Amino acid sequence: MNSKYNEVIVEIKDQLAQGLLIAGSKLPSVRQLSEKFSCSKNTVVKAYEELEKEHLIFSVPKSGYYVVNEFQNPDSKNDIIDFLSAGPDKDIMPYIDFQHCINQAIDTYKEELFTYTDQQGLYSLRLQLVKYLQSLQVFTEPERLFIVSGSQQALNLLVSMPFPNGKNNILIEQPTYFGFIESAKLQQATTFGIDLSMDGIDFDRLEYIFRNNDIKFFYIVPRFHNPLGHSYTNIEKKRIVELAEKYDVYIVEDDFLGDLDPNTKSDPLFAYNPSGRVIYIKSFSKVFLPGLRVASLVLPKIMSNNFLRYKFAADFNSSVLSQGALEIYLKNGMFNSHIKKIKELYYRKMKHLQEACKLLLPNNTQYTKPSSGFYLTISLPDKVTAKQIVNLLQEQHVLVDDATRMFLPEYKKENLIRLSISQVDERQINAGVEKLARCITLIDNKKNDISRNTFQFL
Repeated sequence: MNSKYNEVIVEIKDQLAQGLLIAGSKLPSVRQLSEKFSCSKNTVVKAYEELEKEHLIFSVPKSGYYVVNEFQNPDSKNDIIDFLSAGPDKDIMPYIDFQHCINQAIDTYKEELFTYTDQQGLYSLRLQLVKYLQSLQVFTEPERLFIVSGSQQALNLLVSMPFPNGKNNILIEQPTYFGFIESAKLQQATTFGIDLSMDGIDFDRLEYIFRNNDIKFFYIVPRFHNPLGHSYTNIEKKRIVELAEKYDVYIVEDDFLGDLDPNTKSDPLFAYNPSGRVIYIKSFSKVFLPGLRVASLVLPKIMSNNFLRYKFAADFNSSVLSQGALEIYLKNGMFNSHIKKIKELYYRKMKHLQEACKLLLPNNTQYTKPSSGFYLTISLPDKVTAKQIVNLLQEQHVLVDDATRMFLPEYKKENLIRLSISQVDERQINAGVEKLARCITLIDNKKNDISRNTFQFL
């Protein structure tokens, strides 16, 4: 039976690869294939079920089986080295496991799918998230936890709504997550910056800004910062919270990669003021499925009613199906198992990338050295711009990100390249960094030649 089972699968895949079956094509009936391969109908059904699990075909009751989409042969893809994409590694995503959770959620929450549910989020999901957040040293209760349609929605709402301190201005690290800069810009919020490096921030400068600039909140990415990869020490986090308390400034803590921290003693800022000074945001886009569009945030009670009004005006409530599926995935232990796998994967890939940078990059470049996470930033020589490197590498099928857009105009630096390890094939890391090094050297040498020739001419 196994032989016939495999023959059916190979036959269908071959037809897909050759373009003989396209999206929407109806596949031969179970009876037809049973006769063709001289096997039982049950063998054909099991082969079709396997192809369904691979998302190549789908079944329509009382009609038959159909092709989902044109077949993409992995071997036929362009040989692209992707340091640009910032979603989770597709090869380790738990598609099949989560599909079971979605199907179960449809059965469990079938009534809720046809009505509007709790604006704050499914209470059963909030209970599971409260338990999970404890592993990140965030101790709270379901009444303070809100479900949003991704962390970007949470940030956008917080920028727009008034805060209990009555202040209006926002402070951000420089550089920082581009999506937050875009929200602040579109809403015309007055935004101040504070320089961040792998050595941290200037605390005297932070205190000066808190004291003199009517700061509503400080938006901060405390672990595996985007784009630098920087993480604060516990001592630094505690000091930031103390200064915020002293000058009546709220903190919006975006802990989007906190799950990946190899340091078990590392705490979020929330741990140093759980009563309400710190607003904690936890997204599931980077460590799980971006398309899920579910994130959670913990708010002080004084802000709850106002936040719900702004949330209601944005979208009434977040997807019930996504919430229900995540609740089941958390409850049955699958999520913890998944986190353990990706934690090891990203730690290894980041270590590999740093070794490649140390070995291959020119001496006149610098690079950050995060302990894990997605991002590492390279500082280019003075006469080399990120835009030049991005364009030249693209011609060689290597994708990297120009970090210029991650700065406020007055802080802008044009010589930073961001590398993301999340979707790059680990076997391609060395080759990618080697091509990057060659591009830097090529452009730097050309600039130096022009400078020497200009000097000689003068």
